[in-house]
Amino acid sequence: MKLGIDFGTNRIVVAAADRGNYPLICFESPDGRSPDWYPSLIALRGEERLYGWDAWDAQGDDSWTVVRSVKRLLEDAGPQTLLDLGDQRVRLTGLLRGLTSALYSTLHDRSNLGLKPGEALQVVLGVPAHANSNQRFLTVDAFRSAGFEVLGVLNEPSAASIEFGHRQRQNKSDRETILVYDLGGGTFDASLVTLDEKIHHVLASEGIPTIGGDDFDEILAELALENAGVDREAREQIPAAAWFRLLEECRLKKESLHPNSRRITVDFENVNAEWGSVQVQVADFYDCARPLVEETVVAAEDLLSHHANLAFEALYITGGGSELPLVSRVLRERFGRRVRRSAYARSATAIGLAIQADEPDHYRLSERLARYFGVWREADSGQTITFDPLFEKGISLPSPGQPAKIIRRIYSPVHNIGHFRFLESSHRTSTGAPSGEIAFWDEIRFPFDPSLENVNDLASVPVGFSEPASSQRIEERYECDSGGAIRVTIANRSAAYERQFQLGRWSQDTKTVKPAGRRKKATSA
Repeated sequence: MKLGIDFGTNRIVVAAADRGNYPLICFESPDGRSPDWYPSLIALRGEERLYGWDAWDAQGDDSWTVVRSVKRLLEDAGPQTLLDLGDQRVRLTGLLRGLTSALYSTLHDRSNLGLKPGEALQVVLGVPAHANSNQRFLTVDAFRSAGFEVLGVLNEPSAASIEFGHRQRQNKSDRETILVYDLGGGTFDASLVTLDEKIHHVLASEGIPTIGGDDFDEILAELALENAGVDREAREQIPAAAWFRLLEECRLKKESLHPNSRRITVDFENVNAEWGSVQVQVADFYDCARPLVEETVVAAEDLLSHHANLAFEALYITGGGSELPLVSRVLRERFGRRVRRSAYARSATAIGLAIQADEPDHYRLSERLARYFGVWREADSGQTITFDPLFEKGISLPSPGQPAKIIRRIYSPVHNIGHFRFLESSHRTSTGAPSGEIAFWDEIRFPFDPSLENVNDLASVPVGFSEPASSQRIEERYECDSGGAIRVTIANRSAAYERQFQLGRWSQDTKTVKPAGRRKKATSA
C-alpha cells in the first residue's frame, strides 16, 4: 500500500493511493469518532507512554505530562537530545520513534485502510521547506524504524503543488507559475513553483518555523482571559490540562468563524467554572493576529523579490492555519484575485504526497535546497576564519531515486587535526558570511597527521601546525540527496584511511530541550 504522510506540528494526515483516487485515512478515536487525522501527541506518566489519540484522551488528566508540537523540537535536536520535562528527562528520538510506531500500528489495527496481514506500507513523507538537514534525517529515520518503507521526502509546498496540478491542470500543457502559501498548525512555508505538463520546477522557498494556527488559538485564549478580568498571576496558575481544554475551546470557536462573524463566545466551564463565559470581538482578535499573518506576507514578498521578472498566475493557499478568514483577507489585500484556496486546505499536502508515491514518473519535481550549507575554515595560516558555502541555497536537488549531488574539496593541510564546524543559514551577507536563521551543526574532527589515525578522542589533542600533515593529500566528499540530507566522507588519500559522517549534531554532547510553552502574548492594537 502506498501512502502520503503529512507529519504536521499538531496533526498527522495520511492519504492512500487507491486506483487513481487519493482518499484520506480515518482513525478510531477513544470517543467513537472517526477523524481523518492522527494527533502528533505524546503523553508520559512515569515509564508509561501514550501516543496519538490515546495521548489526546489523556490530556484532560493532570497526572499525565503531554508533549505537543514535537515537530518543532526537531529543528534543534540530534540523536542524543534529551527532552526536559521537569521531573524527568527522556530521549527525544525515542519519543519520536514511539509516535511513528504507534501510527504504524494504528494504520493496521484502528483505521479504515483495510490492510492485509503483513502488507507493507510504502510512504512519501512531507517536511517543511525550511527544514534543516538534521530535521529531515530524524524524521525519515523515525518512520523507517517504525516499519515504514520510505520512498522519498518532499517539501510540503511542493507536495501541495502536485495536488494543485493533479486537480486543476488535467487538460493543461501550458507553463504556469504558482506561489504556494502553506500556513499549518505550527509552521509557515512558501514556495514559488513553475508547472510544466509533467515537471514541477521549485524555484525558491522561504519559511517561518514559529508561526502557525496554534498561535491564533493562544492569542484568542489570552484575549478571553483578559476580557474576563483574570489577572496575570491567576493565568500563570492554570494547570497544563486546563490550559489544553481552553485552547481546544478556542480552536473550535476559531474554526467556526466565517467572514461575517462579529463576536466569539469563549466558555471557561472546563477551565474554571467561576469564570463563566466571555465574549471577544472578532475585530480585536484579528487586530492581535494580523501581525503574525503580515509576517508570513513579508516572507512571501521576500521570496517574490528575488524573482521580480517572473509573473505568477495564482497564490495557492493550503494548511489548516490558513482557514482563518483573516488570512484570506490579508492575502487578497496584497495579491488581489490571484488568491485561490485549496478545497482540501488541511489535506492538500498529504494528497500530493500520495500522488507522488503512486505516480512517481507522472509528476517529476525539480527541488532546490532551501538553505545555504557550509563550513568554517581557517585561512591565512590560521589567522582568519572564512565561510566555505559547500552547497548554495537554491541549487537543484536530485529527484528521488537519482544519485546524490556531489562536491569535493582536495588540499594539503597545515594542522595535525581538521576541526570542521558545519552550519546552515537562510541568508548570506554581501561579504558571503552566513546570516538570517543560522543552525549550527557538528564539530567534526579528523586526523590529518597519520600518527593520530587510531586516536578515538581527538578533542583531547591540541590542534597545531604539523610537518607530517603538510605532506598528506586530504579529500572531502559531500553528498546531498533528494531530501536535502548531507553526508561527508573525509579521506587521507596519502595514508589510505577515511571516515564518514551523517551531518546533523551527531557528534555533539548530550543536550536538552524543553517542550514549547505559551508562545504569543495578546496585545491590544
